[in-house]
Amino acid sequence: MAPAAPPAASRIAVVTGASSGIGAATARRLAEAGYRVVLTARRKDRIEALAEEITAAGHQATAYPLDVTDRQAVDEFATAFRTVGVLVNNAGGALGADPVATGDPADWRTMYETNVLGTLHLTQALLPKLDASGDGTVVVVSSTAGHSTYEGGAGYVAAKHGAHVLAETLRLEIVGRPVRVIEIAPGMVRTEEFALTRFGGDTEKAEKVYRGVPDPLTADDVADTITWAVTRPPHVNIDLMIVRPRAQASNTKVHREL
Repeated sequence: MAPAAPPAASRIAVVTGASSGIGAATARRLAEAGYRVVLTARRKDRIEALAEEITAAGHQATAYPLDVTDRQAVDEFATAFRTVGVLVNNAGGALGADPVATGDPADWRTMYETNVLGTLHLTQALLPKLDASGDGTVVVVSSTAGHSTYEGGAGYVAAKHGAHVLAETLRLEIVGRPVRVIEIAPGMVRTEEFALTRFGGDTEKAEKVYRGVPDPLTADDVADTITWAVTRPPHVNIDLMIVRPRAQASNTKVHREL
C-alpha cells in the first residue's frame, strides 16, 4: 500500500540522530512521502550533506545541528516552528557490553541521557507544536532491548526500557489530544556505526555481532517501517511494532550460518 499523503498542516517532520543509519534512512523515506524534513544531529557536515542530497532529489530538507542532551539548545530549536507534524526520536546508541558488576557508570549515564532524556527534551519542547498541527505524531525508536534483557547489555537495556516506558506513559497521558505516539522497536540492524560505536571502534568485535547472520535488518528496513506507521490515517495508531530479521527469534537466539 502506498503511503498516504500527509495533510498540509502536518508536513514538517523532525528527525533526530539523522547523520547516519536509521535516522538518515528515515529522513530520506519521509521526504519521499511528502514531508519537509528537518535533520538534527551533532555532526553538522553529515546532516548538511544529507539535506543537499534530499533537496537534489526534488524533496525538501533542512539541516539543524543539535545535541539532544542540551536542553537549552533544544528549547531554542523548538522556537523555529509554529507547528510540527512528526517528531522521530531516533537519537541514541549503545556503549560497551560489560556485565553489571563491571559496567562503566559514565557509559550508563551517557546512554540514559541520549536515549531517554534526549527523547524527553525533544518531546517536551515540540509537543505544543505537534498539538497545534491538529494531527501530530511522536515516534520513539526504541529497541527489542527495551522489551527483554540479555547478558552484557544491561546499560543499553535499561536505557531502552526507559524509552519504551516514556512512550507508553505519554500515550496514556495525552489520549484525547490530536497526537499519536508510536514506538518502533528494531532488533538486529546492521548499520555502519552502531556496533562499531558500542565497541569503541573495535572492528573485529563489531563484525562478530553480525557474523554468519543471513540478512540482518538494514537501516532502510526500519525507515520503511517508521514511514508506514507515520503515514497511516490519522485515527490509526500503531502503538508498538517490534521488527526483527527472520534469522533472529529473540535477543539471545539468532540463526548463524558459519
